[in-house]
Amino acid sequence: MSGPQQSTEGTSFAALRGQLQDAAATFAGGQDALEGILLGMVDDVDRAVREPLEIFPVCHHSPASALAMARRLREKQPKVVYLELCEDMAPLLTELRNCRLPVAVQAFAGDIDGFPQEWAPLSVVAPITEASAEYQAIAYALDTPGVELVLVDRSSDHVFQWDSRGEQASGESEPPDGAEAALHGEAVGVEIGDLRPRFAELEEHLLRHGRVRHWSEWWHQYVEVPLGDGAAGHDTYRQVMFLIGSLFRRLAPGDGARVRVDEDRERYMWTRMREHLSATGTDPEDCLYVCGAFHAASRVEEFGVRGGSGTFTISPRTATSWQYGLIPSSHAAIEAQFGLAAGSVSIAATEWAKSLKRTRVKPYRLEGQAGTKKSGKKKAAVAPAVPAPPSTAAGDELSGFLRRPPVLDGLDEAELLGWSVEIVRAARRNGYLASTADAIAVFETSILLAGMRDRAKPTPYDFQDAAVTCIEKDSVPGRRDVRRLVEIMMGGDRIGQVGYEALPPLARDVYDRLEPLGLPLQQRGVKRALLDMTSRPELEACSDVLWMLRRLMPHGAARPIMGERRLGERSIQESWDLALGTHQRALIELGYDGVSLEQVLEQRLRRDAYGPRATTATVLAAVEDTLLFLRGRRLADELGTHALKVLAAERSVDGAPEVLRRARALLAYYRTEEPVLPAWIESFVKTGYAHYCTLLPTAFRDEDATVGQVAAMLGFLFSMESLALSLGCDRTQLELAVAQSHPDDPAKTALLWAAQVQLGTLSRAELRERCDALLDNPLVVPAYPRYLSGFVHALEPVPGLADVVVEAVSNAFGRLPDTVLLPWLPLLITTLRAGAADLAPLLIREAGRIFPGRLAALDAWIPPWRTPETDPFAAARAHLAAAGPTGVALLAAHPEACDAVAGLLGCDGGWTRPGVPAPSGVGLLAAHPATCDAVAGLLGCDGAWAPAAGTPAPGAALMTRHPATSEAVEALLPSR
Repeated sequence: MSGPQQSTEGTSFAALRGQLQDAAATFAGGQDALEGILLGMVDDVDRAVREPLEIFPVCHHSPASALAMARRLREKQPKVVYLELCEDMAPLLTELRNCRLPVAVQAFAGDIDGFPQEWAPLSVVAPITEASAEYQAIAYALDTPGVELVLVDRSSDHVFQWDSRGEQASGESEPPDGAEAALHGEAVGVEIGDLRPRFAELEEHLLRHGRVRHWSEWWHQYVEVPLGDGAAGHDTYRQVMFLIGSLFRRLAPGDGARVRVDEDRERYMWTRMREHLSATGTDPEDCLYVCGAFHAASRVEEFGVRGGSGTFTISPRTATSWQYGLIPSSHAAIEAQFGLAAGSVSIAATEWAKSLKRTRVKPYRLEGQAGTKKSGKKKAAVAPAVPAPPSTAAGDELSGFLRRPPVLDGLDEAELLGWSVEIVRAARRNGYLASTADAIAVFETSILLAGMRDRAKPTPYDFQDAAVTCIEKDSVPGRRDVRRLVEIMMGGDRIGQVGYEALPPLARDVYDRLEPLGLPLQQRGVKRALLDMTSRPELEACSDVLWMLRRLMPHGAARPIMGERRLGERSIQESWDLALGTHQRALIELGYDGVSLEQVLEQRLRRDAYGPRATTATVLAAVEDTLLFLRGRRLADELGTHALKVLAAERSVDGAPEVLRRARALLAYYRTEEPVLPAWIESFVKTGYAHYCTLLPTAFRDEDATVGQVAAMLGFLFSMESLALSLGCDRTQLELAVAQSHPDDPAKTALLWAAQVQLGTLSRAELRERCDALLDNPLVVPAYPRYLSGFVHALEPVPGLADVVVEAVSNAFGRLPDTVLLPWLPLLITTLRAGAADLAPLLIREAGRIFPGRLAALDAWIPPWRTPETDPFAAARAHLAAAGPTGVALLAAHPEACDAVAGLLGCDGGWTRPGVPAPSGVGLLAAHPATCDAVAGLLGCDGAWAPAAGTPAPGAALMTRHPATSEAVEALLPSR
């Protein structure tokens, strides 16, 4: 809502109003909307100038604003500085002295309460560079005794309370994409001085008539250079910025959530300032309000210290818990996040340094600021600062400023000549065939382009275009083109760094624990770490930290080159590529979740295991990571018990391959590392056996279930069968599940046949017959590759069928003609590669065992499946029959050995000497009744030998009843 307009009588802008009325009448032919806009702009300027609380309008990352701010602070020395920045970020500003700019103040919330869960995590960043007015105000307030710095913008919580998610609120730009914005990620950016036209036609008009390519170039040419040359005084600067802010404000779309949020931000800030003035009793004349020029030309009723009070109510914050920290930023990240042209922030930093040298204004820097010179050292001779134009009463400074022509001085020509020489030198280093003539051409072309664009002096953008035109011919010989070389020459992408003292406790703990490596890990770039735990056992703790960092941080922060960590295995030597300085933001954000890596890792594992989308494989992976990194049974047992519940609740087999792989690994680990299996792993095997038996028939018929998933189910059932049966499971359940399975897919059919072979319901000979029948059926031959795919997958549950699979593949290549084989050969290769690539080595090893190793032996080679089967015991029986008499003669020749063997067998009779009749079989039985009873028992006879002499021998009756047995026993005994 627009506030009451200022009276135009008696103001110092009467002459300007008259000129604008005449211009509106000339161009528009009378009073219309144009006159209202022009006069309204003057009213906005007049209103802002007359406010008792001095408003200092700025543009974000503008050297002209920073220069004017430094001058004004030294001249006025305000006691209170109100700054347009999220009020909850105030405690962090003192940590800026421990950082190297640019950095960003961040508010982060991982667990949210009061916002939609899909918005999580929430992040707000406010980047700060040295060439910015807000940094000058912060440095002045923090290092000047008796000065209070008050942040008055809405809190980070209100940023998302007022965010519509359909339209970006409060001037924040869309989340950036690309690697150059990785330092800020998807955080919402808050900047001071969002000074850009929101009316697309207006921006297009300004760019076209200003003969520039993008908004950053227009601002540099028509605002930055005129205000930053040192000739504009404080009042001139304020009025120009008020005028620009009013223009963009009045030409912005008049509806939408963004306009409402803009006005609410202005009401919020003026409300906070009035509350502070009322609470402290500070005189508004001793205060300075630093805000964006867009908000300085505000028309809300709450504007000013005498504005409407009590008309705006600040809503309470949500229950979301916010964490705060400093993260590294860069010029490229700022440009990408706020839609600025590439290289514009680097050019602004160059202009800032040039302005300080030309005007000799001493900027404010935080005491001990990293990356700057020590303030305690004094130079031998210091040139006096160029005095700023005197500050007068708030009169009309706009008319003279707008009519003043730009001036090209000698310093700019020398600077342009230096640029031309430097870009040629950089081009030659990067492979361009540049010479002194090219430097002259760049110099003259820059001046020519500036003249064609109605500019008094070339800008860095003109110089960039001239360098591309004169140096870059047909191709780029190296990695960088000329445009990028100019950006590097102008300052490059300066990247900030957060100092050790400003890091959260977790990040400091990581650096402390990795100190034994002896590497400067806070520096950007990749550092190689070599760990020999044999000679230096203390490095084992560093290895644990690095493996946890690899698990928690983005790829590339900690990358192992040599060494691995698996269940039950520990490396004695490791090699790592570390880039913790490059990924400092990710390390800082870990500190928002906890105070140690172990705590954060446990939280992440619990979140993964208990999440709404957690699967059995996910929980088992969390159990494995717990054993690998935390080495604790408590959390592993807890997550393993939770895996039972998740497995019992699953009704699909999508994760069966991963479950099989991880369950096998965990079972092998516990069997080798623990004296007994944990209770949860035994319960998991029992539950999994029953669960997969229940789902097996459905999975065979389900079209969505792949053959690999069904093979993994069978692999779990067959590989865990012995343990499951020992724990009380019933094998009949598996047999019934296989019997109830009736697949239609050829691959699953082959898999079912393999399962039947494993269970014994189908013989290998019958399986071979079915494979031969498939090749004999011309209707089935096109689908034969899918059967082979099923057989290959069957190697997971039934690895003993490798020879049958090799036989099936060989028969296809041997029997099918080329007209049939060649069309489906690509299908066979792609099918095996896509679905069974990990099982192919087993198949290849089996083929290498069966096939001959040399090409010459291939012609005479006969496949083993074509060799006729013979009785494996026929040769042994023939040998025994031929060696029978020889064996008797051998025993007769060595009676002592025979007696020794007889003694071992319990026989007390010795060998019959030659010439003495040997006892018959009946006599031998009579002599050894116990042996007779034992043999009779083995033969199924229930009679016993009668030992009494003179009685009829039961052995005779027994032998009469069983003559065949008698003959067999007598044949085994020696006889003469």
